[in-house]
Amino acid sequence: MKKISKILLLACAVFFAVSATYAQVSVGISVGIAPPPLPVYVQPECPVDGYLWQPGYWAYDNVEGYYWVPGVWVAPPNPGLYWTPAYWGYAGGAYGFHIGYWGPHVGFYGGINYGYGYGGVGFVGGGWSGGRFRYNTAVVNVNRTVIHNTYIDRTVVRNNNGGRTSFNGPGGVNARPNSREQAAMRDRHIQPTSQQLSHQQAASHNRSQFASVNHGRPATAAASRVSARPFSAQTKTAPHQATGFGQHAQARNSTANRTTARAPQQRAAVSHQTQRTPVQHAQQTRQQPQAHVQQARMQQQSRAPQPQQHMQQARAQQQPRMQQARAPQQQRAQQARAPQQRGGGERHR
Repeated sequence: MKKISKILLLACAVFFAVSATYAQVSVGISVGIAPPPLPVYVQPECPVDGYLWQPGYWAYDNVEGYYWVPGVWVAPPNPGLYWTPAYWGYAGGAYGFHIGYWGPHVGFYGGINYGYGYGGVGFVGGGWSGGRFRYNTAVVNVNRTVIHNTYIDRTVVRNNNGGRTSFNGPGGVNARPNSREQAAMRDRHIQPTSQQLSHQQAASHNRSQFASVNHGRPATAAASRVSARPFSAQTKTAPHQATGFGQHAQARNSTANRTTARAPQQRAAVSHQTQRTPVQHAQQTRQQPQAHVQQARMQQQSRAPQPQQHMQQARAQQQPRMQQARAPQQQRAQQARAPQQRGGGERHR
């Protein structure tokens, strides 16, 4: 019993591991009605170097039916990965939706000719080389004035024998995976990015994208890049009101807009201050030496006596000395005069 239990546990572990590995190629939903034909549209130019093309496809809403998810340029999760498009396949009396995925090789996508490099088998719109993606401008639309890693290979161009058929099976494209596509199924796959999922969600909230409204001619068949709300037409509901995420995003955007509006004024004020600073600095630089010289002169003037004052001080010092030098002479002259005065008096008598 213990051996049987271990075998069962091991089998369950293997089953869940395989399910997780190939979850990207499993059927996501089954519908009893075939999807509409693929619409005809023009691919917009690649906006950023390294973006890959995700072909447009029909998705399904349980209430209102099929809606078109526009083709779009998307950023891969990592360099070196390719996108295998989603497709509808008929099996067991229903049409099943096979989710697209990222991987080192392009796998089976039902033989659907989505165009722009996805002719039904593999991808011929370019390839990775040295960590950069090289675009084949014979089948993809690239602005070569912006993106320079391009080449032209017209030998890969094939006629669209499948027409606009959007599903695999009876009445659609009769194709089976070849050896390369079967090998690609065993690769490690990565699910669509959050930007790709938000792109599909935005399409599901736009009534003009539903086949019941546009009769197979969606208002927006392709977009230049992924956006949470890339469509300007009237929407079914407001996704941000349902989830609350958009309200926070709007608050952040409002704050960012106010900050952006104030930024030019702040930059102008800073620039004005920056322009005045050198002038002020030069004025201060010129004023400081002048003030220093004036202070030094005042100190010298206060310390050094003036010539007149110096002469007066010298005379004042010399007068006492001259008086002292004259005093003995005056005394001797007086003493010499005294006998003469006494002798002259006696003769007079």
